Amino acid sequence: MKRRFYQTLFELNASPWIATRLKRFAESSVSRHLVPSFAKVYDIAVEEAEQPLHAYPSLHAFFTRHLKPGARTIDESADTLVSPCDGKLSVIESITEDSRFEVKGQSYTLAELLGSQQEARRYADGTVVVLYLSPRDYHRVHTPLSGRVLSHYELGDRSAPVNEIGLTETVRPLSRNYRRVTRFDSPAGTYEHIMVGALNVNTIEWTLDGDQADKGQEVGYFSFGSTVVLCFEKDTIQMDREKMGPVRLGDVIGTIKTN
Repeated sequence: MKRRFYQTLFELNASPWIATRLKRFAESSVSRHLVPSFAKVYDIAVEEAEQPLHAYPSLHAFFTRHLKPGARTIDESADTLVSPCDGKLSVIESITEDSRFEVKGQSYTLAELLGSQQEARRYADGTVVVLYLSPRDYHRVHTPLSGRVLSHYELGDRSAPVNEIGLTETVRPLSRNYRRVTRFDSPAGTYEHIMVGALNVNTIEWTLDGDQADKGQEVGYFSFGSTVVLCFEKDTIQMDREKMGPVRLGDVIGTIKTN
């Protein structure tokens, strides 16, 4: 019963009207009483949390928790690409010339995802990296590489779930949901860092101050579960195929190609 309730709260609900009220409840002090059961239902590593469970004033505060120093290690090698978050990693290599790629049996185009056919051409034959965050994951998002923000903008107004069910049964949530697209200049060239929201609009909070980010630096967080998408240009990175599946922030997931 409890798991079903939490799935409705954080995973399955696609109604903005209901989602807004669920979010309001999750941010209320009343919801703090659910923090221990939420942690137990999703088998969350509570020992990694920055504060003890009783210190969180709401369920939302726990969901967007910081971790203790040292809970994640960022690989600092100059030629590595690290996971920007905890999540389930999948990779689409060799995007077609018309920028098409497939996730969970659904076809997307980068033009839809980025809102620009011109910018999508930049990534023809490149690589798309998708990381799905489940409710048990740490929900703050970082950078896979050091870099400088070149531009950022927001797109989309839908709020479909982006869990396993949503990705297969909802009409292309990655390119229709509310999302924040940030373009970085990095040691691997230009790449797109996309945070895809879920459940209701404005579930993405941007925390980076300024336009410079170190490798592994926090840039934002999700108020509800969602997905991170990275787009890289052709021949700039080499993904580690053995890392497909669950990864944690800071894990090496690929390397920068050198010409």
